[in-house]
Amino acid sequence: MRIRSKGSACAGGRDSKIERIYTLRGVQVMLDEELAELYDVPTKVLNQAVKRNIDRFPAEFMFQVSETELEILRSQFVTSSWGGRRYLPYAFTEQGVAMLSTVLRSETAIKVSIQIEAVP
Repeated sequence: MRIRSKGSACAGGRDSKIERIYTLRGVQVMLDEELAELYDVPTKVLNQAVKRNIDRFPAEFMFQVSETELEILRSQFVTSSWGGRRYLPYAFTEQGVAMLSTVLRSETAIKVSIQIEAVP
């Protein structure tokens, strides 16, 4: 399993940054907590929206990170903000991130989705 982090990138004149894109299970993903921050919603709200529309998120769009994967992620980043979570985070693929913008239905979500899609 490879875990890779990309650098920050800005697009469209916005100040928000895409902080981390990881490679988990051979797929580039972003974690729910970081996506919630980008979309300017609490992580709980993002995950509730996904659960209400779970039929829009097949395994190719999102998956729950395993304990082993989470430990590897934590070891990569000493100043992790993932402490104290009660559940394992969800990882969203490029298609899952695009679907989030339709589920969250906000202008911020659409702009962030476009910004994420623009990252090479």
